[in-house]
Amino acid sequence: MVFFLCLVVNVRAQTTVPINDKVQQHIFEYKQIYSFEDTTGNFTFNQVKATAITDKFTVNQEPTPVTQRPNSAYWYRVKIGKNTNTKNNWLLEFFDQTIDSITVYSPDAKNNYTATYLGSRHPFTARFYQHKNLSINISPNADGDGVYYIRIKSNHSVNIIMVLRSVSRFISYALDEYFFFGVFYGMILVFGLYNFMMFIAMRQVQYLYYIAYNISIGLYEMCADGIAYQYIWPSFPLWNQYAYGIALFAASIFAVLFTQSLLNLKINAPRLNKAIRWIIVARCLYFLACIFINNCWFNYKIIEFIPLSLAFYAGCYTLFTGYKPARFFVIGYAFLLVGFIIKSCIALNMWWLPVTEFDYYSLSICFIMEMLFISFAIGDKVRILKNEKDDAQQHIIAQMKQNEELKDILNKRLEEQVQERTKELVEKSSMIAEQNEELKSVNELLQHQAEEISRMNVLLEKDNIILHNDIEKVTHDRVMSAEVDFDEFSKIYPDRETCFKFLSDLKWETGYACRRCSNTHYGNGHLPYSRRCSKCGYEESVIAYTILQNTRIPINKAFYMIFLMYSTKGKISSHKLSEILSIRQSTCWAYSSRIKKVMENKKKDIKDAGNKGWSKLVIDNTVN
Repeated sequence: MVFFLCLVVNVRAQTTVPINDKVQQHIFEYKQIYSFEDTTGNFTFNQVKATAITDKFTVNQEPTPVTQRPNSAYWYRVKIGKNTNTKNNWLLEFFDQTIDSITVYSPDAKNNYTATYLGSRHPFTARFYQHKNLSINISPNADGDGVYYIRIKSNHSVNIIMVLRSVSRFISYALDEYFFFGVFYGMILVFGLYNFMMFIAMRQVQYLYYIAYNISIGLYEMCADGIAYQYIWPSFPLWNQYAYGIALFAASIFAVLFTQSLLNLKINAPRLNKAIRWIIVARCLYFLACIFINNCWFNYKIIEFIPLSLAFYAGCYTLFTGYKPARFFVIGYAFLLVGFIIKSCIALNMWWLPVTEFDYYSLSICFIMEMLFISFAIGDKVRILKNEKDDAQQHIIAQMKQNEELKDILNKRLEEQVQERTKELVEKSSMIAEQNEELKSVNELLQHQAEEISRMNVLLEKDNIILHNDIEKVTHDRVMSAEVDFDEFSKIYPDRETCFKFLSDLKWETGYACRRCSNTHYGNGHLPYSRRCSKCGYEESVIAYTILQNTRIPINKAFYMIFLMYSTKGKISSHKLSEILSIRQSTCWAYSSRIKKVMENKKKDIKDAGNKGWSKLVIDNTVN
């Protein structure tokens, strides 16, 4: 009996919210809400209702209750006054669409309770009202106040904003809300298309960053408002646990990337640019940790204050240093910072005022203001760039005019100088004419002398040719008929090219015939003086089938060695050859042995050959 009396006293102490047609909407706050934290998360409704006679339920001391621990289940109790001839139907609505699980226990006329299950973990189609907010119908008790129990469990901190609202007010509010949502997301789409057109025109990556940032903000707002769950993935509640974190991460990353590009921090603030790079790396690591380690870390949205503050500071810094496009950027981010602070205060239960629709959607309003002023900043940057371009063009035009004036002055001076010079030339032309007559007579005399000298030169040239031929013949005959040193021999065969030409003339003096197909037509081969058959393609080098084939000593020294062997009739020793030619004795011995063998084979051919006999030793058809 004592416990029952305590229950009655405790329930009656709670402030009752009456139903009144004059007040179409009421937000529960302070003493109108009693709460109890089930740290085990296992209490049933009957257990909670039985334990209500104790002091487990405590009066709410905050404008809006906030869940703190994800492992606990939070129970809330509200009292709704009896029906006072209301003409409206009423419902209980929860503003925070991200709550994972809500179970509402509603009493009927006989104080029997019916459970209704709501939350972002339940399929969207299971809702009675196909609306983004979590809403249930209530039946006001005509005989007394109705006590409602609400069990809330979520893996992240949520605001418990409960609203008692008439259905007519709900319909009107829902229509207005969806209209403003259409305007909000439509503005995001317009801003995105605007920046896409700017990207096509300007080809600057900052516009792509801003488009990605707008899309990310739109997706985050759709997740926070429940629009994404209603229209994009209504049959996949699991996405509600990840999508808002992914969208917020993308918005944060693209926001700082856009800040880097718009404010040109690489030049205007290199240290801030480096700090933003580290922030991007740290934010990416935190995102990966949220995905693979603990999804609950997505709830710490306060972390976005770091990149937001750094971007705002970068805007202030560059504006202070004189970068004009940063002025609208600073205003836009100031709005965003204010909205973020309001939203954070509400989330942390530090907002000292009752939470209204304006407070709840303050961040969305600030997003619109931020996008508006950022668009102004982008346009301002384009305008400043255009002005700088125009100033540069005006400077170029002025410089061109100045250059044209200087050109006219110089042309005028040149014309005057040309006229003066022409006058001088006319005066001197008569003198030159007289001198030309004198020179003409002198030239005739010189021409006659030149003809005589030319005739004498022709005669001298003929004599020189005859003398040169005689000297060459004498030298050649001396070389071919006497023992001469290598230096004198080298005058006849000074290099590899001369030797190859001699071999070519000697080898094919009777005509060319292919050794494979006997074709007599050929073309030049890859090697000097080699010949390629025009029919079968066989290429024969100039040293093939000669005594010089496979010889590693220089060809002119090989020529001289053949000459010495021939002129001494093979009696010169390999030691002497080594001394004369500066070649190893073993090499001279091997090559002189080959020459002796050829001399033995061609003894008859070289017997009466005279000074040409040594050249007959060169062709050796026995060599493969």
